Amino acid sequence: NEDELIKRCLINSDAIVTYPFCDSKHKKFPVLRHKSNNKWFGLIFRLDGTLYINLKAQPQTIFALQDQYPDIITPAWHMNKTHWCKIDVEKINPKTLDAIIKISYDLTAKKK
Repeated sequence: NEDELIKRCLINSDAIVTYPFCDSKHKKFPVLRHKSNNKWFGLIFRLDGTLYINLKAQPQTIFALQDQYPDIITPAWHMNKTHWCKIDVEKINPKTLDAIIKISYDLTAKKK
């Protein structure tokens, strides 16, 4: 479910969840971001009842993932389709999902 997915994404103290698109009645579209630089590394949403997450990766990584998981990892929803992908959370292996979350987190982290 969405709450479990959010917990999965809060991989350390710099990872936070915000709701920039909420209205007075509902928290919609949780955005995962870095507290230190405010950059997004994930967007959680539902389409037609299915839970998805958009995550960032290098273009070659996205192409490889889409080739390997064509029904699970597809072009991102409402984001740059070269640098972001949409993942069907209910169909993907949890370890694979965790690895892609980490890739997205690291790619958007504050540069040292």
